Amino acid sequence: MQIVTDIINLEELKKELAGERWNKLSIIEQMTNIGCDVDRAICLRNEGKLDYSRNAFNRAIELLDFTIADPKNKKRWNELCPLKDHLIDYFVYDNKYATSDEWFQKYFSYFSHIHRSQKGK
Repeated sequence: MQIVTDIINLEELKKELAGERWNKLSIIEQMTNIGCDVDRAICLRNEGKLDYSRNAFNRAIELLDFTIADPKNKKRWNELCPLKDHLIDYFVYDNKYATSDEWFQKYFSYFSHIHRSQKGK
């Protein structure tokens, strides 16, 4: 049983370290990265590569969880938490919020555009 505990602790440590690095990114950088994984999940799903799409979706949710847990984003919870609900509803459940591929791509494109314009300065 010790080996299993060590593996679980290693996974927790990896997530903790990833979260610390993630917190150094601006909210724009965080959302741009999440958007890349969401877009990847959409494209792969549309290509019928459901396992790969699920992996990209899970990564997007993991990054969104890091973003929600980042103390500097506390004032953005009113946007980030519903976004997580919308993503889960869209990719896993019945899409009761009636979102679409285009809705998510447009939403995240704003962050990508801002990120590109900031990099150009």
